[in-house]
Amino acid sequence: MAQSVINDAPYRNVHFGTSTVHIEKRADGTIIATSPTPLGNYPNKTTERLDYWAEKTPDAVFLAQRDGSGPWRKITYAEARASARAIAQALLSRPLSHNRPIAILSGNDLGQALMALGAQYAGIPFAPISPAYSTISQDFGKLRTIFEVLDPGLVYATTGSPIAKAIEAIVPATTEIVVAADPPPGHKVTLLADLIKTPVTPAVDAANATIGPNTVAKILFTSGSTGVPKGVINTQRMMCSNQQMFGQVLPFFAEEPPVLVEWLPWSHTFGGNHNFNMVLFNGGSLYIDDGRPLPGAINTTVQNLREIAPTIYFNVPRGYETLLPFLESDPALAKTFFSRVRCLFYAGASLPQPIWDRLQAVAVKTIGNRIIMMSGLGSTETAPGAITVARTIERAGTVGVPMPGVELKLIPNSGKLEARLRGPNIMPGYWKNTEQTKKVFDDEGFYMLGDALKFADPNDPNAGFVFDGRIAEDFKLLTGTWVSVGPLRGELIHHFAPLIRDAVIAGHDRNEITALLVPDIDHCRALTGAAPSATAAEVLGHSAVVSKFRELLTSLSAKSTGASSRVPRIMLLHEMLSIDAGEVTDKGSINQRSVLANRASLVQDLYADSASPRVIALPKKT
Repeated sequence: MAQSVINDAPYRNVHFGTSTVHIEKRADGTIIATSPTPLGNYPNKTTERLDYWAEKTPDAVFLAQRDGSGPWRKITYAEARASARAIAQALLSRPLSHNRPIAILSGNDLGQALMALGAQYAGIPFAPISPAYSTISQDFGKLRTIFEVLDPGLVYATTGSPIAKAIEAIVPATTEIVVAADPPPGHKVTLLADLIKTPVTPAVDAANATIGPNTVAKILFTSGSTGVPKGVINTQRMMCSNQQMFGQVLPFFAEEPPVLVEWLPWSHTFGGNHNFNMVLFNGGSLYIDDGRPLPGAINTTVQNLREIAPTIYFNVPRGYETLLPFLESDPALAKTFFSRVRCLFYAGASLPQPIWDRLQAVAVKTIGNRIIMMSGLGSTETAPGAITVARTIERAGTVGVPMPGVELKLIPNSGKLEARLRGPNIMPGYWKNTEQTKKVFDDEGFYMLGDALKFADPNDPNAGFVFDGRIAEDFKLLTGTWVSVGPLRGELIHHFAPLIRDAVIAGHDRNEITALLVPDIDHCRALTGAAPSATAAEVLGHSAVVSKFRELLTSLSAKSTGASSRVPRIMLLHEMLSIDAGEVTDKGSINQRSVLANRASLVQDLYADSASPRVIALPKKT
């Protein structure tokens, strides 16, 4: 399909709210950006919305999950409320409190949702912890650190077997374990079904009545992409105000009860706050997707999307890239997927423009309309939304404008504008970590996000802001030239796609930039015709792969504008990044500093006069 045909296709109609911004400039160069629309009223606690929908639409599906590969097991709003209240009663009879919260070790499932709602009814904080820390990790280092800080009084998991080793290594024998099935040995274990059978007394309503905006609802641990995971306090005010913000800028959320087919982990703020609470606040339905954007696992997602047509679809760029071939090759799947979806939302990284264009091409081919593409900017510390797109945009990269109630402060910093945020959605601090809390707030109470932004159009603030990299990752070459790591990393990923998944940029106090590239082994293997049994070293050292990367490196150099964007040498990483060594987080984000430190010998090879055979380099200038 011609690009002109796609560009001429109308967008599916979506009702937007506020999308303008008020700019105030201070004498010192600081910029304050706010929404001209005040933030409206919002509930004191999330359970008010569960009570509301259980009364208004008691039989509507709230949550659903497949029973293995079989049919969907569905829970209505009335059933979810009854179960949550029974669980709250059971929790109130246990030695749990603000200082002895609940730790959740399993991934997204109906049991976790009910436990979380029950904890919020009772006013007991809970902490959904990434399953990778108890299943993928070999030394349980991050889990041990989290438990030392959290000191949980109860641990929940869907099943005991996958986490048995972690339980044995980390959890005291006196700590109660609650599971839906398959109890682990050696601990006091209670079945979730028994909690749900607990008779409810007036104690539940009494406890719920004490919950207010300042009550700690949950503790979400940061992914550790910039260090050791920190426990972010999430209050009821943060979560409720954030949903009100989204409701004002994206009123279509409330016009049609949202239907989500959702895999994004609830241990992270995007899935656990943004998406879960959006469904709860608007009376929608959340279908838990047990698939993942990985070879093989994506088939489960495809099966789910054949049956359930989402009204809004959330994913990370890698997820869209993995799903696209199925949408392009299966008209029936595409017809269901695009039948009622109002917008496609991406977060976690910038969506490559080729992926954006291909998604629009499939949409136009299938329904004759383009679909609104949306993104935003926030963090675990901001609940998560702070800045979002609330208008039609034509290209990837824009993160939008501040939502109602949010103040964005932009501080000149090394030629960039450093972003800081203030509002009711901002965390009060890190769990039991006063020192780290002080470090991330300035003297005006703004949270220092660590990201840089720039105006999409310097002459039109309403065009929104563009992500301009992480301040802490940027560095200077020996020439004094600043290197913006975030934008350069994005350019490398785009330029070498689909042959790489990520890039680590080196060059601090060096004369030139180099990069360690994280290859996509499957796409690289396709260049070689190598057997599936071929090792990573064999695939990546194949002449066809080396030749292709040298060709791409040469074309990248041709469009470089100077030392800040020219990469004369690269190396493909043969070894997987390590979650235990802090090189990669459970959600796939790379800690640039950790990789550079742990792979220091490879960086040395990139700069050696006598280059390693693994180094792919441009011809030296004569």
